[in-house]
Amino acid sequence: MTPLQQYVAEEIAVDHADGLMSRREALRRLGLLGVGLTAATALLAACSSDSDSNTEASATSSADGSSDAAPPGLDTALPTEAITFAGPTAELQAAWAAAADPRGAVLVVHENKGLTDHIRSVAGRFAGVGYSALAIDLLSEEGGTATFADPAEATAALTKATPERLVADMKAAIDELQRRVPGKKVGAIGFCMGGALVWRLLGSGEQRLSAAAPFYGPIPDGSDLTGANAAVLAVYAELDARVNASRDAATAALDKAGLTNEVVTVAGADHAFFNDTGQRYDPQAAAQIWPKVLDWYGKYL
Repeated sequence: MTPLQQYVAEEIAVDHADGLMSRREALRRLGLLGVGLTAATALLAACSSDSDSNTEASATSSADGSSDAAPPGLDTALPTEAITFAGPTAELQAAWAAAADPRGAVLVVHENKGLTDHIRSVAGRFAGVGYSALAIDLLSEEGGTATFADPAEATAALTKATPERLVADMKAAIDELQRRVPGKKVGAIGFCMGGALVWRLLGSGEQRLSAAAPFYGPIPDGSDLTGANAAVLAVYAELDARVNASRDAATAALDKAGLTNEVVTVAGADHAFFNDTGQRYDPQAAAQIWPKVLDWYGKYL
């Protein structure tokens, strides 16, 4: 499997182990990734064993974090519009949210489900606080996320794209941001797989990013960030053991590159805690981290 397929396969297995997905559905999704039945069964068993001690803590955190408050930033979010622009190999699709008087621009990189309403709302939230934002659809070459009736098939298709193609598409999105918001600094934020892709973008030597905030995304093995210029706010969740295993490597890579950085681990939160449409959403953790992201961009964008 490719690194992206491995990442998604492990995420599926952890979701099953945490009771968020039935065994039948987990096996179906692993099959779409090309994982054979024997290997899939072994992966589910291994992750179930590893997570036995974490399930109760995760459930307790979710119960304690319940809230009727709106997701952070949603009350001032601006609407997004569907746009297209030229990419390296195909026309790219995105959701665009324009701030009235932009202080900067933000590239939003989605999770492994593609460009969803949640990710569109994140772009709108940034626009609502003064940062024009573009949420790219990294399934554009496959026709766009909306062409997949089955979200699992969208995820499988996304993992078949090469990292080089995905990085090139994100660079084209930065081109588009600079065209739409001339003279302003550019930042990037990504969630889960999108967080991992932000790490890849930094590792590609992309120098146009002034700030970046990868959320609970594993840094690729052997990443060298010395070509980047961004101030990096790396966000992790205390209960997210799988991604946290790469945290020390990320910290070392940031320090080696001499990049301004802060590594934050949100107490009591689990993977994907910022996604208010997901099963691991933690409103208290989301409300805690949103102002920190805005403070970071306010300082470096």
